[in-house]
Formats: sequence, structure tokens, C-alpha cells
Amino acid sequence: MAEAYTVTRRARFFRRIMRPIFRGIFHILGPVKITGRENVPLRGAYLIAINHISLFEAPFITAFWPVAFEAVGAADIWERPGQSTLVKYYGGIPLHRGVYDRQVLETLLSVLRSGRPLLISPEGARSHIPGMRRAEPGIAYLVEKADVPVVPVGIVGTTDDYLERGLHGKRPSLEMHIGKPFRLPQGVIEGAARREVRQANADLIMKHVAALLPPEYQGVYADPNGLTPQTNE
Repeated sequence: MAEAYTVTRRARFFRRIMRPIFRGIFHILGPVKITGRENVPLRGAYLIAINHISLFEAPFITAFWPVAFEAVGAADIWERPGQSTLVKYYGGIPLHRGVYDRQVLETLLSVLRSGRPLLISPEGARSHIPGMRRAEPGIAYLVEKADVPVVPVGIVGTTDDYLERGLHGKRPSLEMHIGKPFRLPQGVIEGAARREVRQANADLIMKHVAALLPPEYQGVYADPNGLTPQTNE
């Protein structure tokens, strides 16, 4: 079993200082709208699932979420000037795309088992356009093993040109819509069906995210019939 996850003193200090600074920056760049704050659990572990268009979702949700959470991101961010400094001081968890890393998975499970919320993008990479891409099954694995609820979050406005438009005074708006926590269907997953079931559960998570977004953002999870996904509340 993985050791209990702890946040370094440096990361705690950095988060305390930078979160309000980033809130101020976003308010300066343009209007911010947040709905569903009442859906954020008051305590305990949960997984925050978001749509992922650009580099701006993570700092946006980090700045305005009621509490500081742990976050996992693509390892290449740790190699980019500026961004690498921010993620290192924040205490982010790097993940190499498409590579099975048992140690990283154990770290993520340790975060959740230690009672802390964790932010993840189920798509695994930026889409660069509003339409959502299909989720990777890894998020369902984490939820299954840690037995935690999922809080879906739909983010609107974080396009690649967001900062440029903001710096040129165009006042681009950002929206964060927080859905109700839910749990995935429970059951023993064995054999060849394991990946199929986890993919279906990952898709279920993303359908909840898509339900919080306008049609042009829903991508492969657009539901022309307007059906609400069924889950165990």
C-alpha cells in the first residue's frame, strides 16, 4: 500500500500566495462566471474531472476552487520555461502520456486515499478546440481503486488565444460550471471486459462534464436526444 500523501511546506505556502494572485489576474483579463459552488464537497477525497482545451483550465480552476487540490498534468509541462516553475512550486504531479507508470498511479491513489481532492483531465491532452475528445480509461481505474465520488466541471472560454485577447483589452469571458458529485456503478471487474467497462465508466464521467457545457463544447459526447446519464448518486 502506498504511503500517505503529504503536501510540502513550500507547496502550501506557494498555493496560499498564488491562488488569490491568479484570481485577480483572471478578473483583470475578463469577466468570470462560476456556477455550482454548492456542489463542492466540504471535506474528504474526490476526483475533479474537467474538459481540456488549453493550458488555461488548470490555473483557472486552481485559482477559484474553494480549496487547494492536488493536480496531475502532462510531464512535458515540467520542461517548459515559466510553466515548469509554477507546477513545481505548486506541487503538481507529472504524468507521461501513453506510458504506464505504476509509481505515478500509486501516487495518485495515495492522494485520494489520504483524503485530498485530485484534479485530472480525462481526455489526457489538450484538444485546442472546444469539442471534447474521448476520455482515456485511466480515470475510471483511479475512481474504482480509491472508491471516491467524481465532481464534473465544465469550463468555457479557455481557448488558446484567451491570454492574447485579454492582454489586448477584448475582455474574454470565462465560465466554470460545477456539477453534482456522483459515483460510478459498483461491481467486480475481471478478465477481458475490464478495459471495456473502465472505458464505459470514463465515458460516463465525460457525459456528466458534457452536460455542463454548451453544444459546441461537447464534441464526441454531444447527446442529440438530451439524455441525462444514469449513475449511482
